[in-house]
Amino acid sequence: MSVRELVVLGTASQVPTRHRNHNGYLLRWDGDGILFDPGEGTQRQMLRAGVAVHDLNRICVTHFHGDHSLGLAGVIQRINLDKVPHRITAHFPRSGQRFFDRLRYATAYRETVALTEAPVDTDGPLARTPGYTLEARKLSHPVEAYGYRLVEPDGRRMLPDRLAAHGITGPDVGRLQREGTLGGVTLEEVSEVRRGQRFAFVMDTRLCDGVYALAEGCDMLVIESTFLDEDEELAVEFGHLTAGQAARVARDADVRHLVLTHFSQRYWDPAEFERQARAAGYEGELTVAHDLQRVGLPKRR
Repeated sequence: MSVRELVVLGTASQVPTRHRNHNGYLLRWDGDGILFDPGEGTQRQMLRAGVAVHDLNRICVTHFHGDHSLGLAGVIQRINLDKVPHRITAHFPRSGQRFFDRLRYATAYRETVALTEAPVDTDGPLARTPGYTLEARKLSHPVEAYGYRLVEPDGRRMLPDRLAAHGITGPDVGRLQREGTLGGVTLEEVSEVRRGQRFAFVMDTRLCDGVYALAEGCDMLVIESTFLDEDEELAVEFGHLTAGQAARVARDADVRHLVLTHFSQRYWDPAEFERQARAAGYEGELTVAHDLQRVGLPKRR
């Protein structure tokens, strides 16, 4: 059975706390696993969450600040220790190639897996699979950063009343789906477009065009909200978002499920992030993420 869910491995920003590990997020998308921003301690958090490196197909790093990338060394070495048999592709800003190389070869180990490197240096598609297209958009942070977006191809939803009107039942339905026409009846006559699901991952950034492009029409948006609204000046200075800013992006982009994360250690009450997000006018499903949480993508529209 296909599963689409977010496994939250860590939610802290620069400094971890007793209750928040550094960043780490695994997206299960049917048979694929995409690990975003493995910060320090990710390998252990994966064990606690019941996630194995065999579950990974891609690693996506938004930028090379430590809380988003120091876990790469351990994860890559574990991939080699466990001799993962399938290809794993790593995406990261090309400008940070030297950091990726240092983390990949941080210590001595036996390299048994040919990890594929696919650096990012421009907006647009990075990879296409039968289940999704992976895209990147540049963000606004003191170091070069990219956000990521998955877009599932549109499909078609069969309409029982129209099928019945044309007398199409049983195996003939599948035949019509495969061949596009049956006895003069076209697929378009008895179905409608089923919009593919969309997921976006937006970390350290100020408000910019890339944030809105990534968020547009998403079923789930995972986005940083490092600061509360009263500290907006700090957010702008250090290249981050507030809870209210993130929520307004989600509101304006028609996001169905907003996941707030990447919290500064200065705040002790997670509920305040939710209060400010609601005050900003976001009315969709809202999750203030905590470590080791699993969040399912919404059902199809």
